[in-house]
Amino acid sequence: MFFLSDMLNKKLNLPKPSEALPGRARAIPTTSRHHVLKKPLKGPNPEGFETAMFGLGCFWGAERLFWQLDGVWVTAVGYAGGFTPNPTYQETCTGLTGHTEVVLVVHDPKIVSYAALLKLFWESHDPTQGMRQGNDVGTTYRSAIYTLSDAQLQAARASRDVYQAALRGAGHGKITTEIAPASEFYFAEGDHQQYLAKNPYGYCNLKGTGIACVVPAAAA
Repeated sequence: MFFLSDMLNKKLNLPKPSEALPGRARAIPTTSRHHVLKKPLKGPNPEGFETAMFGLGCFWGAERLFWQLDGVWVTAVGYAGGFTPNPTYQETCTGLTGHTEVVLVVHDPKIVSYAALLKLFWESHDPTQGMRQGNDVGTTYRSAIYTLSDAQLQAARASRDVYQAALRGAGHGKITTEIAPASEFYFAEGDHQQYLAKNPYGYCNLKGTGIACVVPAAAA
């Protein structure tokens, strides 16, 4: 009983850097091209395109949301926000790497803005659930926005504040989304890339609150 409760506690609480799994020096193998968009998964990307990073629960369904958007060049799933270098899927599931499952989105800002990506992010999951998303429980399913510029950071915070007001007005709780400058992104294994395109009847637990997000003009 102690062992089970201890494991549950680790999955619901982020480890300290000293507690994290050691990982490895080399990147884990992944696929080279996007299964749907047919673009190189790791670039090079066209000049002027921008990159965004979002965690909103299981990355299988989350990635599908973004690759369907007009103006998105390529997407990839992976792990971010943790301590363990080059973690495996099995390692992240223990809660001992500190990572959450995220989607990397490369987009043409002339076609789809960062504000539009933020709107899709907020409306596609429940950002008030802490270390879980629906039936998916653990630190790897926490809501997160990892930003790659000061402009993204300010836009993410502004959109959070506006959406918090909308959620509060509808009786929902406090947003727990982690918003922070991006650290290292580690590509997930090939089996997880574009999973729902390869497995159209596969698991997807994403469910929004039903509350619309009006992204402030400053974030557009």
